[in-house]
Order: sequence, then C-alpha cells, then structure tokens
Amino acid sequence: MYNLLRGLARRHTITCLSFAADEAARTALAPLTQHCQLVSIIGPQPRSIARRASTTLTSPLPDMALRNADTSYTQALYRLLVTQHFDAVLAASIEMADYGLLPTPGYTPLRLLDQFNAEYVLQRRTALTDLQTLVQRRTVQPRALAGVAYSLVQWRKLAGFERSRMPRYDHVLVVSEEDRRALRRLAPHTPMTIVPNGVDTTYFQPVSPTTPTSDIVFTGTLNFRPNVDAVLWFAREVLPLIQAQHPAARLVAVGRSPAAAVLALHDGISTCVYGDVPDVRPYMAQAAAYIVPLRMGGGIRLKLLEALAMQLPVVSTTMGAEGVPELRGGTHLLLADTPRTFANAVLLLLGQPEMRRQMGRQGRALVQAAYDWDVIVPRLEAVL
Repeated sequence: MYNLLRGLARRHTITCLSFAADEAARTALAPLTQHCQLVSIIGPQPRSIARRASTTLTSPLPDMALRNADTSYTQALYRLLVTQHFDAVLAASIEMADYGLLPTPGYTPLRLLDQFNAEYVLQRRTALTDLQTLVQRRTVQPRALAGVAYSLVQWRKLAGFERSRMPRYDHVLVVSEEDRRALRRLAPHTPMTIVPNGVDTTYFQPVSPTTPTSDIVFTGTLNFRPNVDAVLWFAREVLPLIQAQHPAARLVAVGRSPAAAVLALHDGISTCVYGDVPDVRPYMAQAAAYIVPLRMGGGIRLKLLEALAMQLPVVSTTMGAEGVPELRGGTHLLLADTPRTFANAVLLLLGQPEMRRQMGRQGRALVQAAYDWDVIVPRLEAVL
C-alpha cells in the first residue's frame, strides 16, 4: 500500500485515511505526510476471542468484514467525502470494502477495490490443509478441530461477501492471474485488472554474508495462519531430514508477533525465532537458503519477491511461488512439495555455492524487470 501510494503521489493528489492502533502507531505514520494528506483514526477496537466466536456462529458476515468496523472511521470518511471532491476512492483490501461504498453527496467518484487475496480461497486452503494434517496424525485435537470448523465457516461467508461486494465497484484490482480466475467465479461481470505485488529493488539489495553460514531463513508475520503452518511444517517435518545430513543447518524465523507455537520452537541452537526486529535484511543476508514452505494462502508472496531481490537462493513449495508466472524451477528457485523433496532441495543449495550464486542472480534480474514498484505503479495508473 505504501509503495502504491508513494508512486501515485508523484502525479496525483492523494488523501490517505488510515487506522492506527495507538498514539505510537499514529506517530509512526508521519512519513506518509511527505506523499499525501494523512488522516489517522485510533482503532479499530480489538475484538475478543469470545466475541469473534459469537459472530462466527450468529453473523452472516465473515470475520474479515467485522474486523475493521468502526463508527469513528465511518464518520471521518464521510467528512472527507463531503468536504472534498475525489475523482477516485480506493478501498485497500476486503476488510475496507464497505467503507469504499459509502455514498458521496453530489458527485460520483470511481470506486476501486484492491483484493490482496482471493480470501475465500485462502480460507478453503486453510481448512483443507488443517483437515489433512489431522487425518495424517490420526489424533483428535479439540483446538485443531475448532480451527478447521472456523475456516470452513469463514470460507462460505467470505465467498458470499466477496460475491456481494465486488459487483458494486467500478473496478477490482487483483495481484495474480490465479486470484483473478478465482474471483471471476464470484463476480464474472466485474472489471478486474492484475496489479501485482512488488518490491523495492533498491531497498532489498544483494549483500554478501560476512562469513559463510548454514542458516535456512524464513521471514513473514509470524502470527499469520499460513506462515505459522509453514514454519511448523518445516521445523517438524523437513528440518530433521536436513540436519541428519547437515548437522550445522539451523532454521532462522524472523517476523512480527510470533505465535506461541512458533516461539516454542526457539532453542537458540537448531532453531532461532526473532520477533519484531527493526530490519529483516541483515537476517536475510545470512541465508544459505531462503525458504517459502507455504501450504495455504494466495496472492503473491512479498517475502518471495524480497528474497529474490536480495539475490538469495530460494526453495519454495509450488503454492509458495504461486502468482509469479515467470518463475522457473531450477532457474530462479527450486520447487518442492513434500518433506523429503524439500529437504533434498535445501541440501543441494547448502552444498552448491555456485548454484546459489547463479540462481540468485537470475532471480534478482527477474524481479527488477517485472516486479519493481516503478514497473507496477504505471499499471495502476493505467486503470485510473
């Protein structure tokens, strides 16, 4: 969102209405004022697990539609729409979809919805992956069963919500062809354009590690369900196979707000978990292999584009590399979908420094040509 806003602001006048969790978060938004008129609202109010459970059972709306519901935000948006005249209103993500449809008195702006994911697909994949894991373990775990039930309910609700909201927009932005196909099944007549996720290839530059390592690095928000599953699956199913042949290998997971299950992996020796670091790049730069072991999710993985921009050798599941059609296994990265094949791919990179360098160079060249923000922002401008 920041990079799209910054790119558009070069030739357009932008107003950004954003939530901020608290006053510290509001202060942290200050750099945006270099590019736009910024209006920030403290919120949304956190919703307890009990309240979320209740609405899962009683509300026709999905959790994502309720997550950012806030009267103060509605009032602030209405004041902006009344006192100023906007040519376009862009709702950034399905959580903001109802805000983007707020009536404007006396004029009709272009309305766009930026779909970061085909959210119903993400929930469907989450439910099916969790169900498969339960079957494989042959154990009944109440918490895991509750997670499956939650995802099944949200899958159906999200499909209905996305189906009802998208046709009310003039245009929908999607990040990949896979997402466009999935969302067209819900809204076949709504105009949709691919504006992919991107990466700042100046910020994410190649950096040679000071000393050779055997670090296997994962980065991402560590309480986001697909990332939690990815880290746990790799640590439990793949890492032991690697360490059996390469004992010095260790998993380094870096990202915001680690879930308890992820933090529990940290032993400081074979697995290290670092949460809320000021800059992920120094950790990424130490990677002998960068991994994207995702088994659920959608869209384009920003983490993958960042790793490729830093010229890192990448091993990914097929799903983890989804949304970047130019990627070729064996050229830009290695692809593997089972514990054994994933472990073998990582071991291959650990033992082949020249392969790591060659694959890294080709990965960076790809993202520079097709996924730098300077390439992507003009695609959004063309839609506008």
